[in-house]
Amino acid sequence: MSKRTRISKVEKWIKEGRGSGIGADYKPWLNIQDVSSLGRSTRLKGIKTNRQHEFLSDLERNYFYLTEYSDIVLDIREQFPLLPLEETIVIADELGLKHPTDPKTNEAIVMTTDFLLTVDKGVGLVELARTIKMKDELLKKRVIEKFEIERVYWERRQIDWGIVTELEIPRELARNMSYIHDYHDLQQYDVFQNMQQQHIEDLAIELLQRILNENQSIREISNIFDKETHMPLGSGMTLFYHLLSHKIVRMDMLEPLNVEKPIVIQSIDESKLKKVKYG
Repeated sequence: MSKRTRISKVEKWIKEGRGSGIGADYKPWLNIQDVSSLGRSTRLKGIKTNRQHEFLSDLERNYFYLTEYSDIVLDIREQFPLLPLEETIVIADELGLKHPTDPKTNEAIVMTTDFLLTVDKGVGLVELARTIKMKDELLKKRVIEKFEIERVYWERRQIDWGIVTELEIPRELARNMSYIHDYHDLQQYDVFQNMQQQHIEDLAIELLQRILNENQSIREISNIFDKETHMPLGSGMTLFYHLLSHKIVRMDMLEPLNVEKPIVIQSIDESKLKKVKYG
């Protein structure tokens, strides 16, 4: 492949809007189909962005769950390109390091940072760049060299950059989020689609009262709830997961979410109940 062909591919992706936009309009630089050989890839519909996210590893997906659950993260942009390409080439040259290349063509490729987050820490919005890597990978010299190029790129933009390993991603929190993430929008579930808002709110209050007053598992409570409210089996569980997803109900998310046992409820935010359908 000639240099001109490589540049054309980068230009083509830029014209497609890859790596640009915010919120629902952002387009990742890399899609799963671009790196299909990597294997453990995932697509998930974002709650905060209302768009499809592209993750190239389980670790990236788990970190995404943490950012979704965080109260201070407002926007999540994954597979963010370090453009222009010429800048990272210059940085690599200055550092005396080899710039990442396409193994087939040996041409320089556009580097990416796994996540660029917009966060609100109470003093205005700031951006954080985060690279996700298994800790054992940090023992590899070449991995560290690539990260050094990445670090300098963000340093020159005065944006906080850091590496996140599996040690900084609570396993139970990520697992719990994987259970409840798809229940954020009740409109996806037939039984709730045409239901009046007040009816849903009443059902939520009834379910919460049962959870607080009965020493049974969530599964047992929801099954009885479904029967006595003449709802399809599983409706109570859907509503409970929805309440957790919206943080109307809060539990210790660092502990396993086991619906076969009674669950300790830390708090209930009644002010959010009117958002239970539309979130």
